Amino acid sequence: MAKTKTAFFCQNCGTQFAKWAGQCTACKEWNTIVEEVIQKEEKSDWRPTLNGGPKTALSVNIADIGTEEETRLNLNDREFNRVLGGGLVPGSMVLLGGEPGIGKSTLLLQIALRLPYKTLYVSGEESLKQIKMRAQRLHPESENCFILTETKTQQIFRQIREVSPDIVIIDSIQTLHSDHIESSAGSISQIRECTAELIRFAKETGTPVILVGHITKDGTLAGPKILEHMVDTVLQFEGDRNYMYRILRALKNRFGSTAELGIYEMQGDGLREVSNPSEILISKHNEALSGTAVVATLEGMRPLLIEIQALVSTAVYGTPQRTATGFNAKRLNMLLAVLEKRAGFKLGAKDVFLNITGGISVDDPAIDLGVVAAVLSSNADIPVEKGTCFAAEIGLAGEVRPVRRIDQRILEAEKLGFTRIFVSRNNKIGLKKHNILISKVSKIEDVIRELFG
Repeated sequence: MAKTKTAFFCQNCGTQFAKWAGQCTACKEWNTIVEEVIQKEEKSDWRPTLNGGPKTALSVNIADIGTEEETRLNLNDREFNRVLGGGLVPGSMVLLGGEPGIGKSTLLLQIALRLPYKTLYVSGEESLKQIKMRAQRLHPESENCFILTETKTQQIFRQIREVSPDIVIIDSIQTLHSDHIESSAGSISQIRECTAELIRFAKETGTPVILVGHITKDGTLAGPKILEHMVDTVLQFEGDRNYMYRILRALKNRFGSTAELGIYEMQGDGLREVSNPSEILISKHNEALSGTAVVATLEGMRPLLIEIQALVSTAVYGTPQRTATGFNAKRLNMLLAVLEKRAGFKLGAKDVFLNITGGISVDDPAIDLGVVAAVLSSNADIPVEKGTCFAAEIGLAGEVRPVRRIDQRILEAEKLGFTRIFVSRNNKIGLKKHNILISKVSKIEDVIRELFG
């Protein structure tokens, strides 16, 4: 019989210690180190497989491994499929994180209710009646979705053997606990052990598992950092509660690109997929307004047109304010310095406020030229000509630099009815036929001359 072993873990970062200490030497947090059982007395061997028998792994020559592409499971959700890389890979483990109340459970239950595959939705946070009330609002008719309210992994695997689902959804990993570890649910040891059991089940049976994870106050996934290394895909569901739009991003993906983006609109009957986000991110106003500019950006493989708003006013207080929403504030300061040094605009004594509409954040350098146009438009109180958009980066010398995949940006602007786009003179454009005027510029002074005479 093995003796019970304990260790001390930091509940903030997961670092293990031999003895208790007041402060964690890794993350510098105080009073976060607690004692947990890491090895209990031996019990009978238990394997989370459907047939109940352990499997022995054998080495295989790499030349003998088949190269045929494995069929992915279609989730009947274009946005979710795009972020995953084309669908859900059998045997994969997906971790979905996001703020409380952002819509994680709604999104996964909505997908589970619409799937043609047999799905087991395990909830450790809600009762059966609560889930039923939400299901009636999302998708009243479904015959392939099974609901289980349980937190013990041994009971969950017992139900899996009876139901034999094609997909398993766990909401959430922080509520599960295993008999193999004597610590409370949500602790470092329990999260690690429960995740390891689910991964072993997914790999041995080929059943994909989707986990919901809580996040901390600073926006990172709660639990040990090793949790993100254990799973195959890490997704982030984000958005501002004051806006109706939600964004799904891939932070890690072993089966696809991490640059993809999915956009949803929160409605009364669930989350609606937004197939053309450019139309919702651009304000619909007939009159020309100063301080606004439209830019062509890229999120993964998808081109987007977004609207940038700027407000430049005389500083009332001693120190001018620089505020950016959805844009890097340090990059805004850099662009303002370029305007003052290279173009001669005295903005050092003025407040500058910048906002990207729709509540999204963009770090694409191709929106630099649009930011400059919006700031100068507000400063001179002259609106940018309607039907004009921008796609170029600004360098420290005031030069207009080329950006990648300019053809896609031009086609997206043309599709939405724009008549003119400003790009770098050094961009190589492969389009032969287009109905949009392409203005090629090399310096920021050329843009100012074209826009404001």
